[in-house]
Amino acid sequence: MWSAEVAPKLASEYLSGLGRRWDHVQAVGRLAEDLALAHRVSSDVVAAAWLHDLGYAEELSTRGFHPLDGASFLMDEGVPTEIVALVAHHTGADFEADERGLSEHLARLPAPEPDELDVLTLLDLVTAPDGTTTDPETRVAEILSRYPTFSPVHRAVTRSQAALIASARRARERLGLPDEWPVGVAERMLEA
Repeated sequence: MWSAEVAPKLASEYLSGLGRRWDHVQAVGRLAEDLALAHRVSSDVVAAAWLHDLGYAEELSTRGFHPLDGASFLMDEGVPTEIVALVAHHTGADFEADERGLSEHLARLPAPEPDELDVLTLLDLVTAPDGTTTDPETRVAEILSRYPTFSPVHRAVTRSQAALIASARRARERLGLPDEWPVGVAERMLEA
């Protein structure tokens, strides 16, 4: 039987050996948990935050496209539809699916609730690969710098960057978060 408490354990089981990827996932999951404690996000967003990069696990990678691979695995495991949908479509996945010729496969998975997807996109874009906090513009630039221009990731992020930034902005506004959130959160917590 699925419960939201399973998400961090499942993420750890499949991603804890992936170094920086695991650092990123833990930070995204913890930010979501902090927002949930403040009653700003749903338990589905928290679970999806922990599971959004699950498809990077080598044993789950069937198509080489982590949103689709992770979501397909989660669907087979009986994870609730909204969590599967968030993982499948997170952070511009539709654009990258198009670049990879996998749009038909992605379209077979459920579509997420747009406000929830905005929040997951924000969480992903304010967390650097090493788990430190950043801002969406810097994160998008970092992603583009990591991939060569011919990469489907680079092409997708180039096409989707305005939409990604707008998604993060909508989530911040809806959640009542300041523009600089979460930069400095860890530092403020240490000072307290």
